[in-house]
Amino acid sequence: MSTTLNHCRALDAGDPLRSLRDHFVLPEGVIYLDGNSLGVLPKTAAARVAEVITREWGQDLIRSWNSAGWFNLPQRLGDKIASLIGAGPGEVVATDSTSVNLYKVLSAALGIAAEDAPDKKTVISERSNFPTDLYIAEGLCRERGYKLLLVEPDGILPALHGDAAVLMLTHVNYRTGAQHDMAALTAAAHATGCLAVWDLAHSAGAVPVDLNAARADFAVGCGYKYLNGGPGAPAFVWVQPRHADRFRQPLSGWWGHAAPFEFTPDYRPAPGITRYLCGTQPMLSLAALECGLDVFGTAESLGGMAALRAKSLALTDLFIDLVEQRCAGHGLGLATPREHAQRGSQVCLTRKDGAYAIVQALIQRGVIGDFRAGDPSTGSGQAPSTGSGRTGTPDILRFGFTPLYIGFEDVWHAVEHLKQVLESAEWQRPEFNQKHAVT
Repeated sequence: MSTTLNHCRALDAGDPLRSLRDHFVLPEGVIYLDGNSLGVLPKTAAARVAEVITREWGQDLIRSWNSAGWFNLPQRLGDKIASLIGAGPGEVVATDSTSVNLYKVLSAALGIAAEDAPDKKTVISERSNFPTDLYIAEGLCRERGYKLLLVEPDGILPALHGDAAVLMLTHVNYRTGAQHDMAALTAAAHATGCLAVWDLAHSAGAVPVDLNAARADFAVGCGYKYLNGGPGAPAFVWVQPRHADRFRQPLSGWWGHAAPFEFTPDYRPAPGITRYLCGTQPMLSLAALECGLDVFGTAESLGGMAALRAKSLALTDLFIDLVEQRCAGHGLGLATPREHAQRGSQVCLTRKDGAYAIVQALIQRGVIGDFRAGDPSTGSGQAPSTGSGRTGTPDILRFGFTPLYIGFEDVWHAVEHLKQVLESAEWQRPEFNQKHAVT
């Protein structure tokens, strides 16, 4: 039986998480399916940032480092993030960017590996990992005399049986929405004497994560996607407690000093996760991030991450089903796994040609997703792309489903717009084929 609009409305009416939508600014006439790139604005954020500007900065000035709790804000937010990723109190700090934090933890991991297994000289990662992760790893490998080996997903386990020192993976793939089995891959890495570093940028806040149960070694993640911290929001870093005091991270700034206000000329690292801080923290950005994190506190009373995950899977199942029912015959494929255990909180459709223009036509209609170009090096078994003059995999239409604020009726209308764009060939209009700097 085909799904109807009334059925979607009934699902919304029975959704126990529906009230969470009221915590966010959602523009009229917009269906926002890009929260996996930039989350929406929490309603409390503008007033909170204004308070930091006008009172804490404007009136209390430097006193706010103590009176407003600025100094400990990275740790306080870290504890809020910890509850979403299976970490304990005092194990996470909110700080810097994902790229900078990855540099810190990968450096530390390579330092530990050099002591424990000096003959192991390879870092393993997925070829389709997010490029900044690969760039950071490439630079560190060159600097430390390691080799970066990039493999397909089915090549990860065989690669661990060589001289792998560190396995560095993103939990949910940004291109396809495919989710790795963190516990199984971490155990496999440990069985061969390899450390496991995880990027949670496309997981935290949408997919349940349990770092301690998986016995992962290091993790980093993003504050501006599913955590709704605002553009360029601080990221976060977690270190397995058994490693936290063992090795220094390379950016030994004064905020990571054991006693920063002693102003000693020598560096003495702080105990635990605090040593993964570096310089003075951005209070305005941290204040905005806290507003996004506080919504998860409300969600906890409604079932927490388990309930959010159940809704995420229901939304993505519905989107896949409706696309296949209503958009058949228009050259769309599915890059995202159907199996729940292998799927993040996004659905990625493929098309040999016109994917960018289709996304632009949808954006013009108020359905905001995004586009990712096909991988120019074939390896996934998909058909070659011809739409952009390259060989390789098809281009991707990427849609994120943030369960905090996306509803089932949103999914219905998004697919209806997609159907109309395809059937009318609206995407062929010249204005939708003009590339922008950000896709």
